[in-house]
Amino acid sequence: MLNSTIPTSDLLTLIAVERERRRRARAKAGGAALLPLAIRTPGPQQEGFLTSTAKRKCIRAGRRGGKTVGVAILALRALQAGRRVLYATPTQEQVDRFWTECKIACAAALDGGHLLKNETRHLIEVPHSDARIRAKTAWDADTLRGDYADLLILDEFQLMHEDTWALVGAPMLLDNDGDAVFIYTPPSRRSLERSRARDPRHAAKLYKRAEQDTSGRWAVFHFASHANPFISEAALGEITGDMTDLAYRQEILASDEEDMPGALWTRALIDQTRVTALPPGVSLARIVVAVDPSATSGGDACGIVVAGLGTDNHGYVLEDNTMQGSPAAWASEAVAAYHRHRADRLIAESNNGGEMVSTTISTVYGAPPVTLIHASRGKLTRAEPIAARYEQLSVHHFGTFPDLEDEMVQWVVGMDSPNRMDALVWCLTELLLNGGPAFNVNYIGRLRR
Repeated sequence: MLNSTIPTSDLLTLIAVERERRRRARAKAGGAALLPLAIRTPGPQQEGFLTSTAKRKCIRAGRRGGKTVGVAILALRALQAGRRVLYATPTQEQVDRFWTECKIACAAALDGGHLLKNETRHLIEVPHSDARIRAKTAWDADTLRGDYADLLILDEFQLMHEDTWALVGAPMLLDNDGDAVFIYTPPSRRSLERSRARDPRHAAKLYKRAEQDTSGRWAVFHFASHANPFISEAALGEITGDMTDLAYRQEILASDEEDMPGALWTRALIDQTRVTALPPGVSLARIVVAVDPSATSGGDACGIVVAGLGTDNHGYVLEDNTMQGSPAAWASEAVAAYHRHRADRLIAESNNGGEMVSTTISTVYGAPPVTLIHASRGKLTRAEPIAARYEQLSVHHFGTFPDLEDEMVQWVVGMDSPNRMDALVWCLTELLLNGGPAFNVNYIGRLRR
């Protein structure tokens, strides 16, 4: 890291010198275009993203759809252009596929001494230049640190933590205005459980944002496994014969399925009951804040959800204040939400660290007493009556809560229930099933339009 005491003029000079050094190194690598590389002829589905001039490319592809071979071709062409390529993917097995493809293409150039290879670091480089290809594993930001690139390829991006790109990947491209490629297969239930991401659907959301870009900086590409002309249709048929319909759509057709079959909620149902204002003549009679901290030491977010009971006996979800942070931070946020909405109760589950929650919240200035609720039934048994109220069109989201709604439509029995959803269920259980309309006169008339 540069010393902060260096004058600004000297810093600018150092930056200029480093840029010139890299420019000369790339110029010296210009002869790489003459390298005897045995690069494969791309298929039609690969040619689209290989020839695209977009700075950011998002590729959604089915298993064995040819995406890894395609980006290996992209990396080899970049090497010939004197560029510095970094390929990152979560597991060593995935690195090996890409690395083998690159080694085969570079065999003659390696034998002739035109290229150098380091098997330990998975590195192929043009001697005395910056031109190179390196492959490494990267679950998260920490495993990607310590490098820079002109072309960054993030394969199986749906399994990586978002910070891999946001905190490390994007900054490493700033100096050279480098390019980035994101590759993912829509997350199935199995991969959702393996993902290191805060939001396991972050890659799908990136694709959707890229799809809406009109600047030309982003481009999206979608192809199913069947688009690979080199894959055996018989083998593909045998594999898919053992798949569920959902897994087939996600992993073979590369279809982003927003709703999970078997989930208690659907997006259509949530959208059907969504409101932006209370109905005429309706006021909120009760307000409850529910807190559901992580039961693990892994630093999961603490669920904090605010909901109200209308004078029409309908439930209204008002806020999702779920946050990542220390106990002091989430306790302060829960108390702030309680006062902001003039709630009449702050609740937490007693058999999931409830005493700790109560003690932690009590340290916050102005904290109300915490009502502890004992979970005597399983998660499905607790959630089903609330889902039924949605189906009866008697629960409404006051605006949109993307992260909460993602959790609701992706949860099925057998999966760990996420904190936002648990907090929601506690809120609505207290309002619709436990407490009834014990009117909060301080809130009557609030949020009326």
